[in-house]
Amino acid sequence: MTKELIRLKVNGELREIAAPAEKLLLDVLREDLSLTGSKRGCDDSSCGCCAVLVDGVPMLSCVAIASCYQDCEIVTVEGIAPPGELDPVQEGYAVAGGAQCGYCTPGFLIATKALLDHNPNPTLEEIRLALSSNLCRCTGYMQIYESVKLAIERAQAREAAKTAPVGS
Repeated sequence: MTKELIRLKVNGELREIAAPAEKLLLDVLREDLSLTGSKRGCDDSSCGCCAVLVDGVPMLSCVAIASCYQDCEIVTVEGIAPPGELDPVQEGYAVAGGAQCGYCTPGFLIATKALLDHNPNPTLEEIRLALSSNLCRCTGYMQIYESVKLAIERAQAREAAKTAPVGS
């Protein structure tokens, strides 16, 4: 297999790798960039465990050819918050118990992040729809929905703290 230079912007960093042109984005992330948060669950885009954000939109990396995304902003679960910090989405899942075994959690975090970035106050029906491409065999989904609701509260509290007058 001949290799080509693939340039990807992942989690805000320009990364270059030599890989076959047809290598899947999931494999590049996990094998070449050591970003193992995205999981291989199905290899046919049916479970959501491999989800990443591409230009702010959730995409399943198990069926995406990496070389096709060279001009895109890719964010993995490792990159949804600055190093050493947690995004409100991560806080919500950790506190509300939305992560059981943890295997599907990265995909749910990515889907939730995309939802809240575009709709900071979704209804339960909008939450269900946004997460409908993700499968979980452990939680029965109620804890996941509660995690999203808590993430919304945490995000709103952070925003309120940013805009509150000093000394109040």
